[in-house]
Amino acid sequence: MQVRNLSILVVCQLISTSGSIVMVMLAGIIGSDLAANKAFATLPLSLMVLAVAATTIPATMLMKKIGRRKGCAMASVSAVFALFLAVIALRESSFPIFIIAVMLFGINMAFTQQYRYFAAESVDVQYVPRAISLVLVGSIGAAFVGKELATRGQYWIADIQYAGSMVVLALMFLVQALLFFAMVPARDQDELELQQSERPIREIVFQPVFIVAVLGATAGYGLMTLVMTATPLSMHVNDGYTLEQTAKVIQAHVLGMYVPSLFTGFLIEKIGVTRLMIIGALGLLATAIIGLQGHTVLHYWWALLLLGIGWNFLFVGGTTMLTYTYSMAERFRAQAVNEFLVFGASASASLLAGTVMYFFGWHTLMLIPIPLLLIICIALFVVRNNPLLHREGRSNA
Repeated sequence: MQVRNLSILVVCQLISTSGSIVMVMLAGIIGSDLAANKAFATLPLSLMVLAVAATTIPATMLMKKIGRRKGCAMASVSAVFALFLAVIALRESSFPIFIIAVMLFGINMAFTQQYRYFAAESVDVQYVPRAISLVLVGSIGAAFVGKELATRGQYWIADIQYAGSMVVLALMFLVQALLFFAMVPARDQDELELQQSERPIREIVFQPVFIVAVLGATAGYGLMTLVMTATPLSMHVNDGYTLEQTAKVIQAHVLGMYVPSLFTGFLIEKIGVTRLMIIGALGLLATAIIGLQGHTVLHYWWALLLLGIGWNFLFVGGTTMLTYTYSMAERFRAQAVNEFLVFGASASASLLAGTVMYFFGWHTLMLIPIPLLLIICIALFVVRNNPLLHREGRSNA
């Protein structure tokens, strides 16, 4: 196990998630201030997620060619440019420039999602669940750093609200770029890859376990994005809660997303990946039920907390399940398909959030997840005894 790589990835995850939190908390609010039509308030955030989806396959292929370290470092530099462009947009009160800045930031996020694969390739196969969940632990600190940057940083540059948050984030991403060059390559697979034949991509993606892994991660990420994107609009814009109150709810959500990573890997080893993913789906179902009950801060807080926990179990579980379906020689192509589908769904959910909130409201938005979650539970039950989930000592009964 490469402790050095995992330690650096934890820090890089903290920085990247801090940036994501700030964007999620502020992009819709800034968009509401800058856009002539409030229905387009979440357009920057939606296009950011669309940029993530559009960049996933190029990001994967680029890292296959030049390596994960160089690819991630280049992405960090792109985030620096994006954040300074956001400052220009705020200074000029330009909605189009802000959209471009946030989209450019989304390109970096496509590379950020590769950290978990970098971690998985840095350990032996039996430690993959732990490595994947360990990297996400870095986001626990981001729950506090991101909140402070969003709420306090907005006033650090007196003449341009929110610019202070963007400048500090840019400096953090510059440090991140340097950290990647301190990493060592993941375990050498060259000899192993020569011994492994690459199956057609069609054969890989039509495996039942692959389909269910992608379905779980896609639905989990998409539904999480849908609700999380809508929450600041519902709380701050529609219900009139303060930015501080909204930030505390988002903070609880982020903690729910990443604190479970302290033990998610061990839970997979103990109870199996399909059972953990079913629990995650039930957590998201509880989010919808609570969200339908009311609009108090406590309703938002519990709904978003459970949203985070459910996402963690589905996403870490789905990523772990995915690694069982391909060889090292096939990993980049299989990962590219998964990332494109996951973040394509996330982009669609982000676009849907603003539209649903504007035309139908929070109650309707809470009804959307229910049928999808029932489908996921059925699919997980169907593949629970698949041989791929029992190889090499994996327990999933």
